[in-house]
Amino acid sequence: MARLNEDEQQIMRSITYREALREAMREEMSRDSRVIVIGEDIDAYGGTYAVTKGLAEEFGRERVRDTPLAEEVIVGAAVGAAMAGLRPVAELMTMNFSLLASDQIVNTAAKVRYMFGGQTHVPLVIRMPAGGGAQRGAQHSQTLESWYAHVPGIKVVMPATPYDAKGMLKSAIRDEDTVLFIEHELLYGVKGDVPDEGVEYTVPLNRGEIKREGRDISLITFSRMVHICLQAAEELAKEGIEAEVVDMRCIRPIDLDLALDSIAKTNHALVVEEGWKYYGTGQGMAAMLYEYGFDSLDAPIGHIAGVDVPTPYSKHIERAAFPNRDEIITAVHKILPQRVAR
Repeated sequence: MARLNEDEQQIMRSITYREALREAMREEMSRDSRVIVIGEDIDAYGGTYAVTKGLAEEFGRERVRDTPLAEEVIVGAAVGAAMAGLRPVAELMTMNFSLLASDQIVNTAAKVRYMFGGQTHVPLVIRMPAGGGAQRGAQHSQTLESWYAHVPGIKVVMPATPYDAKGMLKSAIRDEDTVLFIEHELLYGVKGDVPDEGVEYTVPLNRGEIKREGRDISLITFSRMVHICLQAAEELAKEGIEAEVVDMRCIRPIDLDLALDSIAKTNHALVVEEGWKYYGTGQGMAAMLYEYGFDSLDAPIGHIAGVDVPTPYSKHIERAAFPNRDEIITAVHKILPQRVAR
């Protein structure tokens, strides 16, 4: 991550995740005339979550284009535009609908550079909200990052904070390959410190970050669960357990060294994710930690995930389907039973 000097740090201000994303696109569109934005209702409506609000008025409708309700067409057109020299940012209304465009993503965007021997590439960003917790129902609350992270040729990132959202989106737009940029829908209103507009910074697409230092156990997580783990860590600290919160940020490529360094320090690990456990992102992370970091572990790796059911619509039942602070605390106690008695 680009380091800020003392003067730059003094002009940090608090903005929402939504505003951070908008600033990233505005700055990149101002910097590079090849950057365009396409998607459903992104013009006057400003997108489903108002992230693109005002961009059409500022940059014109040649560069901010509303599209039909057709995800395969949106991504297909964006792939073609990227191959022709533009740098498109395609917005999908929800990650759930990306399945309609999965052929374009998996069989075209991910493979073009390889199949053409590097003669062409697809510098494309596909932005999409994901996750549950807002009563969207079973078909609109899924987190499917592990499906796409399985595929060589694309990058998958899931920033948790406004600072990371802006810095990583700028990096994604400048990247030479396709980047799936997944935004948890409950994060859009979350505020955080971000440098003032005009202060140039980016966040790399292959590095995680320690969000809280600790000595007793590593909470390895990403996206919205970073915030839930931080809440759990604060509670655990009251009883003398210092949990380290490791925000992976990148799902593919994964910053495995960061997680390995953390468990080498704490000797205990708990993987926390919102998605389903079986064959999911968390299981993949745990498997790699066992493969490369087994000698650092003093206990089996714990794993907290969403309940293995389609997401319920009922608010109270939906709440029970996703990991919460108390569930993480309980899991830590099982891994560190000796600390509970202190």
